[in-house]
Amino acid sequence: MFNNTILTLSLLSLYLPGFAQTPSTPRPASNLSPEVMSDHSVTFRFKASGAKDVTVWGQWTKEPMRLTRGDDGIWSGTASAVPAGIWEYSFNLDGLTMLDPGNPAIKPMREPRTSILTIPGSPPQIWDFQDVPHGTVHVHDYFSRVFARQRELCVYTPPDYETNLAQKYPLLILQHGSGDNQQTWVVLGKAHWILDNLIAQRKARAMVVVMLDGHSPGIASQQSPPRRDGAPSAFRRELFEDALPLVENRYRVEPDATQRGIVGLSMGGGQSLTVGLGNLDRFAWVGSFSGVPPDDAVTKSVFADPAGTNAKLRLLWLGCGKEDGLLKHNEEFIDKLKSAQIDYQWHLSEGGHSWPVWRGYLAQFLPLLFQPKS
Repeated sequence: MFNNTILTLSLLSLYLPGFAQTPSTPRPASNLSPEVMSDHSVTFRFKASGAKDVTVWGQWTKEPMRLTRGDDGIWSGTASAVPAGIWEYSFNLDGLTMLDPGNPAIKPMREPRTSILTIPGSPPQIWDFQDVPHGTVHVHDYFSRVFARQRELCVYTPPDYETNLAQKYPLLILQHGSGDNQQTWVVLGKAHWILDNLIAQRKARAMVVVMLDGHSPGIASQQSPPRRDGAPSAFRRELFEDALPLVENRYRVEPDATQRGIVGLSMGGGQSLTVGLGNLDRFAWVGSFSGVPPDDAVTKSVFADPAGTNAKLRLLWLGCGKEDGLLKHNEEFIDKLKSAQIDYQWHLSEGGHSWPVWRGYLAQFLPLLFQPKS
């Protein structure tokens, strides 16, 4: 019924873009890009002898950097003191936005246009690769009955999953944004490393995490209001009719709502709030990172019975950056929750609608999951 492919993290580094920062075959130093120095300065290079203007935009700064053309036709420039982190960047060649052709690390997107620059922290940050036991990321190809076509989802299993065969694990659904896909939380978000490090530090429970393609074929973007009717329900249907049956058939996951959570960013945050709050009999842990608040039709029963909602919900976690365009929508939703006396956690942070913010939110959210009710 399902065609299953399982790849370990080492194999993913070969087949999925973004897992490897350095190519296996050395290139001439004159064409190396990006070249990271010990002082965190980074040199970018782009060979385009016929170009008139080349700039590079990086997520760590608000202004693009103009490159200089050399006699060999290679444009280059050096950014000084780039902070430790996992950053997106892209070249602009005479008005055309492009990936870095010298860098195999690419952000998985519906329309790929950004490369990935990784500068590990010292000491390592929670999303950096560390010498701890590591879990496995599995990639599944399957036939979706809901959409009548081939689809893909990713599943993370914790480090002891293959050895602790008698153990069942809590289940978290982790969703991406409108420009991304089911691979982005691993390749760019480093959700697997965040979990590995938190589990090793005994700050989070070992859990199984499912990341599915949140895009509904033929349905418009769900990033911000107004949304086309049917998009949230299409995601819900695939989750319940295709993805969860696959996972429950192949993985040792707990069936009870108190051992299941759902969270996502941007579009995925809206999906998580819609599905989670609309199905409290299936998810007791619900979160949203810069997400779109659910429609009134979804939350009608939530607000109609605050005491019943609080009894079912173990956690409702919402976060948004001060510079995020969706902040106003989130604050309005928080006001509704407060007026109805529904329990929630609200995190207003620095930053905008970007992955550095969401990566940090995940590191805050995971330790709270599947803990005993206080």
